[in-house]
Amino acid sequence: MSKRDLYEVLGVSRDAAERDIKKAYKRLAMKFHPDRNQEADAVEKFKEVKEAHEILTDAQKRQAYDQYGHAAFEQGGMGGGGGGFSGGGGGGFEDMFGDVFGDIFGGGGRRGGGQRAQRGSDLRYNMELSLEDAVRGCEKEIRIPTLAECEVCDGSGAKAGSTSQTCGTCHGHGQVQMRQGFFAVQQACPTCHGKGKIIKDPCGSCHGEGRKQKNKTLNVKIPAGVDTGDRIRLTGEGEAGERGAPAGDLYVEVHLRQHHIFDRDGSNLHCEVPVSFTLAALGGEVEVPTLNGRFKLKVPAEMQTGRMFRMRGKGVKSVRGGAVGDLICKLVVETPVKLSSHQKDLLRDLEESFGGDAGQKHKPKSEGFFNGVKKFFDDLTG
Repeated sequence: MSKRDLYEVLGVSRDAAERDIKKAYKRLAMKFHPDRNQEADAVEKFKEVKEAHEILTDAQKRQAYDQYGHAAFEQGGMGGGGGGFSGGGGGGFEDMFGDVFGDIFGGGGRRGGGQRAQRGSDLRYNMELSLEDAVRGCEKEIRIPTLAECEVCDGSGAKAGSTSQTCGTCHGHGQVQMRQGFFAVQQACPTCHGKGKIIKDPCGSCHGEGRKQKNKTLNVKIPAGVDTGDRIRLTGEGEAGERGAPAGDLYVEVHLRQHHIFDRDGSNLHCEVPVSFTLAALGGEVEVPTLNGRFKLKVPAEMQTGRMFRMRGKGVKSVRGGAVGDLICKLVVETPVKLSSHQKDLLRDLEESFGGDAGQKHKPKSEGFFNGVKKFFDDLTG
């Protein structure tokens, strides 16, 4: 147990009300919670703050501390025999240590004692983004329905000016023992439902729950390079915990909308580039869109549809780091439509200029295909 003055640990005066003690605890618990604070002494400070809160919010323990100081909780404290002051059971190092890690990992019990206040539930929000926002990063405002701490009672569930009282059935343990012959079964106290305390004068706003349903507005910073399936964790922005326990986390899951030009594959982008059959035959330049502006792509002569071109460094830089991906362009040769009579005649003249069967040399794919068809039928009849 820490030897520092418990009021000093929480930064409150010795005559501070329970409400002020709980406020101070919540602020410091969030500050030193190991999920948020990675400093070497964060766990020890978190344990110290939690210990101070547990003693100063329990009427019996606080009275003993005010009278005897730390000696009230040490072995043989207050002139007793077997053990220090525990308020009716447990309270040793192992209990306190278990509570700390129960809060961190969302646990719900104390060895030999009552149920602890549960950490708030985690929430998930599905966010749909455009490719441009995902690649460059942005900030989005979201609105989520959640259980938030009641502002009237500060999450205690008790009416202002009143406090919760130790359950008379389980004496604050939260559990009772039922005996049947040789067997003894421990179960949650039916009076306080395992909480160890009873609120006789509940808050009128939350009806004693300590939490209320509300819509919360948050600004979420989206890092550059996120992709579908990536999750952004907002610590402490989930549902409020029970009776002052830490809140859960909010996970924003990213989903990219279908883009009208690009398809994304990790760090690479893919797109189809339509070209006229004249450009494909004679070669030239075609304008290709990229995320950083327009780019001129040189197309060699006699290019066939489906040919791929890789443009290095024109893709996406992943949020996980690494090199910028590539833009992979697939050329698609367009057949002209809505031809005039004159244009049709010109195409017929062009076809005739190829010289019938001799013109197959101008059509490498056709020549290969028909040669393959001829061999296929020869094999069948042979």
